[in-house]
Amino acid sequence: MIYLKTSDEIKIMSQAGEIAAAALEEVKNNILPGKSTLQLNDIAEKVIKKLGGEASFKKVHGYKYCVCTTVNEQVVHGLPTNYKLKEGDILGIDLGAYYRGYHSDLAHTFPVGTIAPGTKRFLKLGERALWDALSVAKKGKRVGDISNSIQSIIEGAGFAVVRELVGHGVGKNLHEDPLIPGVGEPGTGPELKVGMTFAVEVIYNQGGKEVELLSDGWTFVTKDREPSGLFERTIAITEKGTKMLTPWPN
Repeated sequence: MIYLKTSDEIKIMSQAGEIAAAALEEVKNNILPGKSTLQLNDIAEKVIKKLGGEASFKKVHGYKYCVCTTVNEQVVHGLPTNYKLKEGDILGIDLGAYYRGYHSDLAHTFPVGTIAPGTKRFLKLGERALWDALSVAKKGKRVGDISNSIQSIIEGAGFAVVRELVGHGVGKNLHEDPLIPGVGEPGTGPELKVGMTFAVEVIYNQGGKEVELLSDGWTFVTKDREPSGLFERTIAITEKGTKMLTPWPN
């Protein structure tokens, strides 16, 4: 069931999103060769707590970290570790802030130092796909319009959209209805209505679309071990238009 939020609930979610965005900004400033992903996790949690929030991901059963960190061929749900970033890596940071009973969800994939030109193009395309998808997420459109926008851009450039992992509703729970796949047909799926709040996610691979789960039970990686990218923002459908709830970059 899709839970429609009131304007007051959306205001609280916007505050949760601002906390998440502040945490991501501080993490971004520390993405440097030699930094460990565990250090970045601690930086994010410190910011979230300082601003009066809690780490959304710590409310997921069995997960003990503030963020998910995905390096190179890792796709989603990577565990922060003592791995030290290297020049040329790419790093996905996925995090959320819980504030006054509501969640936010936000992700971005960053270069570590100087990266290969082909990898830079790969990341720029994923970011473009996110913003284009967000631009079609308006009252009266359908979930399939968002999905098709992502698929058209990613696959049109010769990359692959991951099928098993999707965007989702966000609110009192971190994951709610509706699901927002990265592939689909325009004009299909649930209609976008005022009060809907959800995270649009572009989850895509430089090589094939297949992924597999590592033995840690959390981390998905590309089956061919080619790089993967992740871009995500949480939005709300309002009477005045689409509202960005995770305003990063500011």
